[in-house]
Amino acid sequence: MILTSLSILALLFFVAHVVLLFTSFGKNGYQKTKYLWSHLTLWICGIVAFLITWFYAGKGLSSTVDLFDTTTKKVGILVVVAVLSLIAHSIVRLLVLPRYIEQKK
Repeated sequence: MILTSLSILALLFFVAHVVLLFTSFGKNGYQKTKYLWSHLTLWICGIVAFLITWFYAGKGLSSTVDLFDTTTKKVGILVVVAVLSLIAHSIVRLLVLPRYIEQKK
């Protein structure tokens, strides 16, 4: 029950991340607060996923969670989230914002 609830929570934070990311750029211009919240929701999703594996890996409750049976694999989740966040931020800074600013002129 708790595993399912945490999994749904992680999914909801990821969906919120995607929605906030795509709505950070719109008719009202670049919305820094929404963009920040998009990153925060991604990080929270990663932390929840990490906690799921920390508490439930190796217990036989989920074959997917059981794949993260070592501390290295569990910490790998946090590393992947950090790298994804950095890549997404770089794409926005280097590719999206310059084009978005040009279109607004």
